[in-house]
Amino acid sequence: MNTFKVEILAADRDFYQGPCLSLVIPTIDGQVGIMAGHQSMIFAVAPGELRYTTPDGEEHRAAVSEGLAKVEANDVTLLIDAIELPEEIDLNRARRAADEAREALLQKQSIQEYRTAQANLARAINRLRIRNSYRR
Repeated sequence: MNTFKVEILAADRDFYQGPCLSLVIPTIDGQVGIMAGHQSMIFAVAPGELRYTTPDGEEHRAAVSEGLAKVEANDVTLLIDAIELPEEIDLNRARRAADEAREALLQKQSIQEYRTAQANLARAINRLRIRNSYRR
């Protein structure tokens, strides 16, 4: 069984450090799948669903926000602004955030404020999608 080392670090916590069989990372161009022996690369992580499988065969999922990923010599490091397990996502809070972001998009504002509102809406919708697909 070929494994590689993964280190997933969020701004507020060390999320996971350990062996991994496979890893799927959301990017602006789609999903990137990583397995042992993957070529070296650095890329931007986009808001979406992160999936990884540990050597015991268990698949784990989490909602991630923006960040960076580095793959090098069977080591993968992810630096993420925020990461949440599906069961950690507060549905009411995520709904409020989506509503606030939608409202902000309707306001007259600068291009920067508009892009920030778009990013906030994307993150809220991602959190809702992942939380709603969670099976206890």
